[in-house]
Amino acid sequence: MAGHLSFRSGNPALTADTFSSVGEVVSTGKTMTIMGTVNRTAVCLALLMVTAVYTWGLPVGDPRVGPLTLVGVFGGLVVAFITVFRKAAAPYTAPGYALLEGLALGGISKSFETVYPGIINQAVFLTFGTLAALLLAYRSGLIKATENFKLGVAAATGGIFILYLISLALGFFNIPMPFLHSSSPLGILVSAIIVVIAALNLVLDFDFIEQGAERGAPKYMEWYGAFGLLVTLIWLYLEILRLLAKLQSRR
Repeated sequence: MAGHLSFRSGNPALTADTFSSVGEVVSTGKTMTIMGTVNRTAVCLALLMVTAVYTWGLPVGDPRVGPLTLVGVFGGLVVAFITVFRKAAAPYTAPGYALLEGLALGGISKSFETVYPGIINQAVFLTFGTLAALLLAYRSGLIKATENFKLGVAAATGGIFILYLISLALGFFNIPMPFLHSSSPLGILVSAIIVVIAALNLVLDFDFIEQGAERGAPKYMEWYGAFGLLVTLIWLYLEILRLLAKLQSRR
């Protein structure tokens, strides 16, 4: 089984053993499908938009924005961990994760829009434009998720995760990492590289979901696949937002 499921993903929600339980419901015919995953993803995105619009619509300076954003960030993190370790619960936790992340993204987006008017429309357009372009490239065979490609993207994603952990740790001692957070040419280049790596994770997610459907993963894995794709999309959106903010701050 380990050799049969050797594909990788840089997305921490979609690890090499995500579909290790394939076959447990194959005989019933209730298995994961690509279209089912697409539908579940659409539901999660709709739920995310509902709560994002709510926090976004609160007046600037409203005392509810900060607490709601924090509830979204930390609540979403907790639900994400539950989903990763209890995949069968994904039909319930994936929608919950979407609702919580919507609260967070609405508040975060509001703060960016206040400083850089118009930036949110650009970030949303670029995020879904990237999603569509990479899906087209993947389906057409222009980009292939080979083992070396998967390994490279997964390694790069892990490196970024470690970099952010180091930055967080140094932040407690007021030690900055200018190349990561500044709007200098180097800072912009680093952000651009991170955006590219986040985008390439979408290709791995497409491949992972496709292989899960081919192997007859349990039906609830449609929700888990949607959850994993949502994790990548949220990361991509936030990184694009950071990059646009750096570029606009130099004007």
